[in-house]
Amino acid sequence: MRYLLFLLSFLLSVCCQSQSANTITATGLQQPVEIIRDRWGVNHIYAKNEHDLFFAQGYSAAQDRLFQLEIWRRQATGTVAELLGPQETKRDIGARLFRFRGNMDQELKHYHPHGPQIVRAFVEGINAYITDILKTPEKLPFEFQVLNTKPGLWTPEVVISRHQGLLENVREELNYGRLVKLIGPDKLRELQWFHPTIKPTEPDLTLRVNGDELFQPILELYEAFRLPLKFGGKASKIDENEVRRSKEAIDDWFNTEKQYVGSNNWVLSGSKSTSGYPMLANDPHRAQSTPSLRYWVHLNAPSESTLGESTPGWNVIGAGEPTLPGISIGHNDYGAWGLTIFETDNEDLYVYETNPKNPNQYRYKGRWVTMKTITERIPMKTGQAVTATLKYTQHGPVVFEDATHHKAYAVRAGWLETGCAPYLASLRMNQARNWPEFRQACTFSRIPGENMIWADRTGTIGWQAVGLAPIRQSSPGKNFTGLVPVPGDGRFEWGGYLPIQQLPHKLNPPEGYVVTANNNLTPANFPHRDAIGWEWASPSRAHRIEEVLSDGKRKNLVDFMTLQADYLSIPARTLVPLLQNLSSPNSTTERALGFLRKWDYQLKPESVAAAIYVAWEGQLKQAVYEQKVPQVARPYLKSLPSKRVIDALLIPTPSRDSLLLTCLDQAVSELTDRLGNDTDEWSYGQRKNKHITITHPLSNLVDKAMQQKINLGPVARGGYGETVNATGADLNQTHGVSFRILVDTEDWDKTLGINNPGQSGNPNSPHYGDLFSLWAENGYFPAFFSKEKIKNVAETTTFLKP
Repeated sequence: MRYLLFLLSFLLSVCCQSQSANTITATGLQQPVEIIRDRWGVNHIYAKNEHDLFFAQGYSAAQDRLFQLEIWRRQATGTVAELLGPQETKRDIGARLFRFRGNMDQELKHYHPHGPQIVRAFVEGINAYITDILKTPEKLPFEFQVLNTKPGLWTPEVVISRHQGLLENVREELNYGRLVKLIGPDKLRELQWFHPTIKPTEPDLTLRVNGDELFQPILELYEAFRLPLKFGGKASKIDENEVRRSKEAIDDWFNTEKQYVGSNNWVLSGSKSTSGYPMLANDPHRAQSTPSLRYWVHLNAPSESTLGESTPGWNVIGAGEPTLPGISIGHNDYGAWGLTIFETDNEDLYVYETNPKNPNQYRYKGRWVTMKTITERIPMKTGQAVTATLKYTQHGPVVFEDATHHKAYAVRAGWLETGCAPYLASLRMNQARNWPEFRQACTFSRIPGENMIWADRTGTIGWQAVGLAPIRQSSPGKNFTGLVPVPGDGRFEWGGYLPIQQLPHKLNPPEGYVVTANNNLTPANFPHRDAIGWEWASPSRAHRIEEVLSDGKRKNLVDFMTLQADYLSIPARTLVPLLQNLSSPNSTTERALGFLRKWDYQLKPESVAAAIYVAWEGQLKQAVYEQKVPQVARPYLKSLPSKRVIDALLIPTPSRDSLLLTCLDQAVSELTDRLGNDTDEWSYGQRKNKHITITHPLSNLVDKAMQQKINLGPVARGGYGETVNATGADLNQTHGVSFRILVDTEDWDKTLGINNPGQSGNPNSPHYGDLFSLWAENGYFPAFFSKEKIKNVAETTTFLKP
């Protein structure tokens, strides 16, 4: 309720304030465009035609996120080394190796019937802003000054780049191949949680390639182009310890992304809401950064008639990524939609025998086949370009060649096919007017695999899983799993892709809600088991959401706000009772037991018990890991699924109680070292414990005054990776909720949202970090939809004119 009171008081304070207006001439527009920026930095764009709408979206995104767009452009085009130096050469080679090289018109038409026109208009808008600001380069955001560079112009190829997509499991596939070699398939199945399964021998992990040869830097180029940029790196010679630390840092980054990138969403039937209309909630969990990954915008343009055919208009609000036209999560006049990750697997690692007399040939179906080669010159910051030879088998890019054993390794990446630019198919969803139209739009959404949910004013709620789902065929009637590398000799092929509408889905389920949180939702009788993934998130978040939605009480937006902010830990509710009858001779540990016995399992910032529990759970996970995982396997299996840990602890073995207390002793010692001797001061959310500090990626290249301007925090946080309010595992929150949306379809003006830390990436803008404090308090701003209400909270109005 405090959030609604905050919003009400804020609206009353600003509705009578004056706003500024300005006019900008933009070359490339066809007709004038009105852009109303509200008090929270959201642009509401009113255009008279489709071209100008997306032109203005690109122009506005460039105004707010120019450096973010420039980094995206360089990563997409493989020109990072030109900016940062030769140490980025492998990144650029990887980016070029995995570049989409298909027919561009077919590619753009996949995302929308007007895809070529929409994407090109969006690019024109970005370039118009870049052209304008380059006339006064001193006004460029500070990052350009620090790096002594200028933004480059965009092309449609930049928009459809896949480099930042959530691209599935080839790294896990290589590590599982290594683990099968080291510990065998049975032990791997025991340690990892592959599901759903029926037989103990599922999934099939038979290794049909030479396992000894897998312990090489096979995916170095793949990893290089996927990693986030680091600024201020040096190209000097480094020693073996630095190489090892760098490899560990790379593994940690990928493991963290795999474990904590996720989302929650749910839809609720009108029969369970106080308004009587369906409601929707969505909160994606990604890396916390400045600027944020997502970008709110409102797009409005009338329908058009061309050659006697009328096309739907545009009126949609929500967020996408600033680098893409359209909106991936939001609502239009008819319905609302959201997304979370659904596990499909569209990557495989193929191993080839190569011709000792010609390493550019590989054996396929008993004959030598010549690889396709492309030569490209990669510009360098030093001025000396590097020539790279890119090689391809019929399955995909060659990422590693082993001359000693005459082997080559290629990644078959389904996402290199037409129509796999992440989230861009949302353009079709933006104009859906009902469930059948929305579900049809979903059939064009190939990357990433997602749980798409829908709620509309007619009372319909639905769920459709989407994603590129290869049908793997190794022999008639027997599929391979895609979990370990396979020979590229023709025995292990893909037999097309499962049609998206055959993936799991629901329409108006009897329970009156749909909840997805990256957990397994595959029906037990699902007939296409081998077309979807084997690894899913812990079900804790989903179970908690279901628990609240099914409590028999009708829900409103305040209830949804409370649920998105929920800190209850289901693992804590399972594990803490195991301590009920235990005692410790250590007085501090005994006090810790007292806190836990009186605790409500909520990981609130002010809670001492929460701090004790999270430290204890961490010690338990490490102890079970060391008990279960052989030393030889640890470089390739960094952690155990929480289910495996909890299952191990629920078994009342003779040593279990001793382990519980030993880990609690270690947790108490850890907290004493970090927070001091006074247990009453061990609140969970504090600078030395759970908090968030967002550090700008160029922070180490500027002085302290600028650091104070561009870095945010610290502020206290609650929760962790398995609470609905997901805040990751680290004490400094690096992942979790940064964007939220809540919709009651009764009234689109009731929509609420947030975007951490703000809409702008420019620290000179008032919207650079203005939402950070509101977000930290689990608050929201109103995402108004009607122009009358938008005008009441307008900050500026800009008129773009041809």
